Amino acid sequence: MASGKWKTVASAGFGALLAVLAGSAFADDALKLTELSPNGADACFGRVYDAAHLKAHPKQKVARIFFYYGHDPVSRPNEEPTANSDSSYNAFVATTVRGAKAPEWAGGWCNHESEDGKTGPIHCGMDCDRTLASLKVDDKGRLILTDVQPDLYLDAGSEEELGAAEYDRQALGKEDDNFRLDPMPAATCKAEFARIDPIDPALGPPLRERLKPDQAFCYGRDYDAPIPTS
Repeated sequence: MASGKWKTVASAGFGALLAVLAGSAFADDALKLTELSPNGADACFGRVYDAAHLKAHPKQKVARIFFYYGHDPVSRPNEEPTANSDSSYNAFVATTVRGAKAPEWAGGWCNHESEDGKTGPIHCGMDCDRTLASLKVDDKGRLILTDVQPDLYLDAGSEEELGAAEYDRQALGKEDDNFRLDPMPAATCKAEFARIDPIDPALGPPLRERLKPDQAFCYGRDYDAPIPTS
């Protein structure tokens, strides 16, 4: 096809594809950790630290932390699924450090460390054999997160690549561990994760709402034509 000509894409089954993607995560699978989710529903735990706590713990960078056990709260139904689909991840952590405008997040999977998979400590892993956290629920229903790694959001080997000073700046603080989180409604966690990449209201409703399932569509751009300035 010649350069500068319109390139078109049409798909009558676009809406149907979105429906498949939206429903792919945990379609028929109940969550297995009854300590976190006794009834198999999505579970949310979180905590927002006040100024007094942060002043008393100067080496703690995390000001807000939320742990979500359930459906993927980050991806959107109209986005291409990642290499690890929703069914591969069942745990998600979002933290906002002091002064940050939006959270960072990481996802993994949590299981009992036992042969039967039903007893023992709960360990949450990530890709590349990394640790997301270890979990325990106390007698008041609060979630205790331990083994949170300083390089939770960094690549393996980043300490050598970045150097000590830059690594310390980007990594979590020395007191960012042993978090005690309160149980919260699932909607609270979803709202927190929505802060990571908020939808721009100026763009209007998403295509999955504007297009009908059997409606063909076309988008294109002619790069030889002058670009409007307004």
